[in-house]
Formats: sequence, structure tokens, C-alpha cells
Amino acid sequence: MRIASARRRRAQHRQTWRIVLSLCLGCAPGLVLAAQSVREQEIAECRPGEISTWEGAKDRPAISSSMRFVYSHAGSPAWFSEEAVLAAVQLAAQAWSACGVPAAVLSAATSSATDAVAVQWSEAGSRGNFGLANLGRRTLSLGPAAFALLQNRNPGYDARQTLQMVISHEMGHLFGLVAHSRRCVDVTSYYDDGNGAKCFSREPAQMKAFTEYRSALPTACDIQRCRAANANPPLSLLR
Repeated sequence: MRIASARRRRAQHRQTWRIVLSLCLGCAPGLVLAAQSVREQEIAECRPGEISTWEGAKDRPAISSSMRFVYSHAGSPAWFSEEAVLAAVQLAAQAWSACGVPAAVLSAATSSATDAVAVQWSEAGSRGNFGLANLGRRTLSLGPAAFALLQNRNPGYDARQTLQMVISHEMGHLFGLVAHSRRCVDVTSYYDDGNGAKCFSREPAQMKAFTEYRSALPTACDIQRCRAANANPPLSLLR
């Protein structure tokens, strides 16, 4: 039963990687195939020695042994439908659950769960950011003003892709990945530390071919870190 479950999780995760690879934005002509193939490899595999995080935080177990998320659409920007945001939350939860922590997503309109993580639109909760996770309060807050600014500056850009990345990134903190990754492609990454240090990629020059190099969903290294934080064995041992 455990082996079959692991196989289903691996199949689901491969599917999420395929979705991520369809989210390439602004790829430079002539560089698409070469750049995407390297990025695809980075998303799909985690080589020995590639896991590295910025200083200042340590990973820890998820805030619950099984995760429940309740989404409220109140206060959302007009260009995001409730169905689209809920789908993004569900996709992120499904991807993160591959690390061995079960996850479910509910609608605030139908759920009365009191122990769930509230996924909400809140300027106060996001503190002016695109998103912010609060582990103590069990909230994942999305920032209306930040997305409004993005819309004003680039109205032709499909902000659903940034939305997916933000939700996946902040959800990773709730699953225990408190530290930010130094591996550029990881959804939990920071591109730099604000003091001149940069994230790393297998082929740094390829990053210029993408508007956003960071994955929209957890990568193999993200999942490996999550399994370690939650004391779950690597998927390779469950085959």
C-alpha cells in the first residue's frame, strides 16, 4: 500500500512538473529549447550537493501532520476569479503533498474547519508583499496592492503565473521549509540575499531566457527538503 501510494505521488508530481514547464514567459527566440531543457532538468531532479539555503532560518516540520487549507475570495483583485485562485491553491497543495504530508483544500463558503490554514487576501496580513505565510496564526495572505501594481505596470502579463508561484512559495513555509533556497529554480528560492550574493543555476546564462526563472511549483529539491524536514524517507527508498 505504501509503495503504491508513493508511485501515485511520483506520477502526480511528474504531472505538476509538466504544468510548470508550460509556464515559460518571455523566452528569447533561439534559446527556448536549450534553456527549457536545462530548466526542466533542474526542476525534475535534485543532484547531490545542490540543496543549499540562505542563512538565517532553519527548516522544521510542517505546522500539522496533515494540512488543510480554506480559501476565502473576499478582497481579491477583480481580474482573478475565485475558481482560478482556488485551482492555484489546490495545485500547490497537491504538489507539496508529494513530500509525505497529506493536504486538502476547502472553500470558505462550505467549510467550518477551525484548524485549517486560512488562505486570504489581506493587505495587513501580506505586509505589502505579494504573499506572506504566518505559521503562528496559520494564515497565507496574498497582497492585493502588490498584484494591482503588477497589473498597472504590465497589463498584458498573465499574473496567474505569479499568483501560482507566490502561493506555492508561501505554502512551502507552512510545510516546514522556513529557509529560502539558494538554488534559483526552486519555488522556495530568493534570487539574491540583498548584499550582493546570488542564487546558483547549472547554467547561469540561461536565466536570461526567462522572465521568471523560479519554478511555479515545488521542484525535486524543494520536495527533498520537505521530506527531510518532516522526517519522511526519500522517494527513492519507497520504490
